[in-house]
Amino acid sequence: MRIPTWTEDELVLAGALVVKNGWRELRTRDPKVQELSELLRSLPLHEPAVRTLPSFRSPDSVSRKTTDFMTNHKLYRGKATRCGKPTLLMIEAFTKREEEMLQAAQAIEEGIGSGELQLIAPQADEVDDTGATAVEGRLLVRRALARERDPKLRALKIKQVLHRGRPLRCEVCDFDFTLTYGELGEGYIEVHHVTPLHVSGTRETKLDDLACLCANCHRMCHRSRPGESWRTPASLRRQIRKTAGPGAR
Repeated sequence: MRIPTWTEDELVLAGALVVKNGWRELRTRDPKVQELSELLRSLPLHEPAVRTLPSFRSPDSVSRKTTDFMTNHKLYRGKATRCGKPTLLMIEAFTKREEEMLQAAQAIEEGIGSGELQLIAPQADEVDDTGATAVEGRLLVRRALARERDPKLRALKIKQVLHRGRPLRCEVCDFDFTLTYGELGEGYIEVHHVTPLHVSGTRETKLDDLACLCANCHRMCHRSRPGESWRTPASLRRQIRKTAGPGAR
């Protein structure tokens, strides 16, 4: 049985370890490496049979991954070790968005420690049609999608919008399900967290943290690209205007 490649979640945790160590590698016997090895072996990302293999995310393999992070960083002057594109993208993410990526690592650790992330069932859209997941990690995408699909939360958000006298339409592209589909689309909209859950923290979701979106814009907010993930409705709106060109509202 082959050892699977490192996932985004695993790379987030390894990267955080290196960053906290001043972008220096950590040796196999380091207690932090030992702890991370145990944590990685507990993540609900791989088949149980794989996680029982002695070499799977062993302290040696974790140490080697920290070396990849150190030697492939732009400030390292020695010879870089060979590593895959996902590791290089994660190095770039930590370089450009260090604080946010450290928050993502903390959110994964807290979610695993509390048992929350193990209990959330896989979500259909946690991996997009290209096979990519958010650079912050699949488990955080899974948690976000699960919360956004909470029917009680969605119903409360719709009630809030209507109570404020606003039309129930997409906050990005203004699509109105009722105008397009008539009675079939009446009262339908999807909700999206404006701020990534690993940034907002584990606090209870507030209705003002949510935006009403059509299915297309919701998918585009979540769709990841190399080194980029989690678009806010405002940033997606700017993208639409940029694509539409001069004169677009």
